[in-house]
Amino acid sequence: MGKGQSMFRRRKKPSLPLPPHPPQIEASTSSAAAAAAASNNNNNSVIATGNKAPVGKKKAGGPAPARLWMRFDRTGQSELIECDKNVIIKRVSIPARDLRILGPIFSHSSSILAREKAMVVNLEFIRAIVTAEEVLLLDPLRQEVLPFVDQLRQQLPHKSAFKNDGTGQMVAQDDEMQFPTSGQWLPVPEAVEGMQAELPFEFQVLEMALEVVCTFLDSSVAELERGAYPILDELAMNVSTKNLEHVRSLKSNLTRLLARVQKARDEIEHLLDDNEDMAQLYLTRKWIQNQQSEALLGGMVSNNIGPAATHLQRLNSTTSGSLTINHLNDHDVEDLEMLLEAYFMQLDGTRNKILSVREYIDDTEDYVNIQLDNQRNELIQLQLTLTIASFAVAVETLIAGIFGMNIPCSLYQINGIFWPIVGGSTLGCVLLFFLILGYARWKKLLGS
Repeated sequence: MGKGQSMFRRRKKPSLPLPPHPPQIEASTSSAAAAAAASNNNNNSVIATGNKAPVGKKKAGGPAPARLWMRFDRTGQSELIECDKNVIIKRVSIPARDLRILGPIFSHSSSILAREKAMVVNLEFIRAIVTAEEVLLLDPLRQEVLPFVDQLRQQLPHKSAFKNDGTGQMVAQDDEMQFPTSGQWLPVPEAVEGMQAELPFEFQVLEMALEVVCTFLDSSVAELERGAYPILDELAMNVSTKNLEHVRSLKSNLTRLLARVQKARDEIEHLLDDNEDMAQLYLTRKWIQNQQSEALLGGMVSNNIGPAATHLQRLNSTTSGSLTINHLNDHDVEDLEMLLEAYFMQLDGTRNKILSVREYIDDTEDYVNIQLDNQRNELIQLQLTLTIASFAVAVETLIAGIFGMNIPCSLYQINGIFWPIVGGSTLGCVLLFFLILGYARWKKLLGS
């Protein structure tokens, strides 16, 4: 049996040839169609190709799916790209946790984070990563984000203080200053002095984002006000279940809107309270300082200045340290402070509008409660009056019950005694009713 079993185990069915692998079929999605439509509407918008994943294509089994981004540079040129978080992290040099802040879990939250080379902006529906040279906007085809995209397309080409000279170098538009990699170098104060009227690129993007968000929140509050006051007036005139349900829904919407406005206001207030955080948001200033430092060290290396590489490293650390100290000790955050204060005041005004609506709701509820208390008091008075009347009628009923008893009584033998007894007892009960009612009024148990 052992031999038979071993022979049986050796027998195997011949393996069939595997069917050929079906060819992959690429299907265009709605995002690709929308991206194509956006590209036709804007001549500056270009669909990115090459090493970037095309719009509408799904990645083959990666843990982090690619997401749709729109890239804007200083000159207003835009392109739609689709890339995963690893590409974004390498491109803008931010930690992975910042991309989680831009995810759907933190929707309707507000945060402005300063990093070494980028600024992470998460204001309501606007989720973007801003550097000194470009801005990456997440989910640009959403209906709420389209006004911000239009703002970037219209204002960036006019407000940009730099332009690209075709070699990857950023040159001032007045052609009076070049950055150190192009040969002629001027100090930062002279360069910045000539551009006092223009905000840096990152602040232009931040201003547009704050403007769009504040306008959206203000319009939401205005719409809430238009619908709130008629509902509250209707409730004041007629307290019903339907009107109470409308007010409950109104209060829920108002609480959510107040929380969203409060988050944006608190984030701006947090930045205004810390000058160091505001200084870290000057990405263009840090970028210029890094360019100057690299150009200075590069010139020393090309001209064989410096005894050894260790000296260059020491000089590099000293130069970068001095630039950092100058940057952190620089109190020139007035531009950003004025920008944030303006939108802080606007958000504070929006918050005050919401609080005024909530106060009107509270006043209406107090008025309705007073009405209900008054009606409750009237019901109590009516109940007390009816109780007094019932007591008087009960006394007369007692008299009638006594005379209805089948016992010998001399009054039964008197003719015509019935009506005087009935009338007297009734009159006595009426007098008893008014006496008790007057006593209740004297004790202020009943209203006058």
